[in-house]
Amino acid sequence: MVVNRRTVLRTGLTVSAIGAAGLARPGLATAAVGEPQIYDTRNWGARPANGTITVLNRRPINIVVHHTAGPNSSDLSLEHGFAIARGIQNFHMDDRGWIDTGQQLTNTRGGFVIEGRHRSLEVLTGGTRHVQGAHVGGHNDECIGIENEGLYTTVDVTTRLWTSLVHLVAYIAQQYALPTSAIIGHRDRNETQCPGDVLYRRLPELRAAVARLLGTAAVEPETWPLLRPGDTGAKVLAAQHLLRAHGITEVPVDGVFGPAMFAATQRFRKLAGVPYEPCYGGRHDDESGLLGAGTWPLLVRTVRASEPDEVGKAARILLDASGRRAGSDTLVDTATWRALLR
Repeated sequence: MVVNRRTVLRTGLTVSAIGAAGLARPGLATAAVGEPQIYDTRNWGARPANGTITVLNRRPINIVVHHTAGPNSSDLSLEHGFAIARGIQNFHMDDRGWIDTGQQLTNTRGGFVIEGRHRSLEVLTGGTRHVQGAHVGGHNDECIGIENEGLYTTVDVTTRLWTSLVHLVAYIAQQYALPTSAIIGHRDRNETQCPGDVLYRRLPELRAAVARLLGTAAVEPETWPLLRPGDTGAKVLAAQHLLRAHGITEVPVDGVFGPAMFAATQRFRKLAGVPYEPCYGGRHDDESGLLGAGTWPLLVRTVRASEPDEVGKAARILLDASGRRAGSDTLVDTATWRALLR
């Protein structure tokens, strides 16, 4: 078996020479974060791609953390990791009809990092281009994705997975000169619970750990909340008014995310052409009516809080819930909507 051991630190710049942003520039070497060991497609016996791998002549702008939504196996061996990689590729090619594995990299519960889509390791090592994957609907030309083996809706990742994830993300951020705000979860781009509530809640911790390795400050991204069945309260009520503002009048205005709102959200997303890209572990039809990052920007618009229409009502609901006193001239723009929805 050929093993890809890329563990020698790059030379050329010291940490102190990384620059004002604390990040190395593409094409310049740095010894800040050593390249992790990444097993390539030959190591795990990947099938050839069914088409041409698209390599874009630009860097990605986001590092996307996923979970496979598969079993939390107690087998932490490398061979098990290779079997996971083969299973993902077979599912993506045979069931989804994609040309190859969707994500660029896979991180196992045993802490092994494995190349997913062909050419991903080669291009990452160069640090100036991006292999287009198929893991974040509508954003695949700007995102490099890491599938983390397991399901993390209620349980935590293994220590070995976490350690390898921190190292890998720091290395990617260094290679592409990305700030920590570029580190996001799948749900920050698409309507999905991925990478699971537990792992998603640890993303600020991940950004902080990466920042320490890079010698820079941790910066959080701007995000939208994810609403799903069972949720209640002001955010749900505001979303219901916003859906009605877009002609989805069958949605109730009761502040409860029930079956009717799930169906209404599905309808709006379909009419608006919002892409849905579930993770590896299943088709996740139970997620197709969630309301998250792909939908909120289409629902909101700049509005005066005094406006009597459905959008104005939604704005007043959120302002009241936040304890902010809204005057007749209070302007609620996209940034304000996002802040009110945190």
